[in-house]
Amino acid sequence: MDTIDLAYVGRGFHEELVAYIADQQDFYADEGVHVALRDGCTWDEERLRRCATIGLGRALLSRLTNGIPWVALTVNTHRPLFWILARSGMTSPAGLSGKQVAVHAPHTAPGCFARIALRRVGLDPDHDIHSIARPPGDYGMDLRMLHDGTIDAAVVGSTMAPEAVAAVEGWQVVAWVGELLQIPTVGVAVDPTYLSPDAPAVQAVVRAHRRALQVIHDDTDTTVRHLRTFLGRHTADEVRAHYKAFIAPYFTTDGHADLTIGNTAITAVATELGVPVTVTAADFYRTI
Repeated sequence: MDTIDLAYVGRGFHEELVAYIADQQDFYADEGVHVALRDGCTWDEERLRRCATIGLGRALLSRLTNGIPWVALTVNTHRPLFWILARSGMTSPAGLSGKQVAVHAPHTAPGCFARIALRRVGLDPDHDIHSIARPPGDYGMDLRMLHDGTIDAAVVGSTMAPEAVAAVEGWQVVAWVGELLQIPTVGVAVDPTYLSPDAPAVQAVVRAHRRALQVIHDDTDTTVRHLRTFLGRHTADEVRAHYKAFIAPYFTTDGHADLTIGNTAITAVATELGVPVTVTAADFYRTI
């Protein structure tokens, strides 16, 4: 049996659900590959590039900024699962002007995506809000800061169903990043310097993940059961509602990237980073 290291670089089901389903449903074993799932959240790029990675946003940023020749071989969704969760009294992103907002650092993929989203609702993340840099994680401290009023809003990821949290706390979800920015994100990427896209283990992982994507679309009950592993703070009904709102309609059925969306997104990311566009979607998203 072939073996491979597969690293996730963020927390939450956005990053991990497809790999988790592939593992729990024995798709990796069926495809003849043993996968060691690694926590690469704090790894530097030199260590990360020696294995396959789930984080396509981080891979794209490092290709644009450092020239690391990552290629993405399958894509889970074109809608980044990050939201802006705000304390009561705000009903739209415009209400964030002048407020304390926890947001990921600009050089991280979620931070870059959030900054693009903020600009698209007319807010300059460097001048119109008071940005408080927060590392991606389980967002427990961000929720605590919202509770005590240290911050007015926070960009949060898929370690929670933010609409359910908002309903309990009397807060508001004022924006969904995936509605403001479409970009092919999370899947499987490799650096051909160290790992050939055509290697049997790599292709086996791609096949297993595409089978997992089919489960997401064809077997709601199984998907929700696995999703509850990531959303333990929520009821079964809340998890199912979150699945219906953000997963079933937007995860791909075949792992393929929309190259038109990809090209537009690459330009937006490069502009936000202040670097030239050095790669096309067809070069980066080799998902056919």
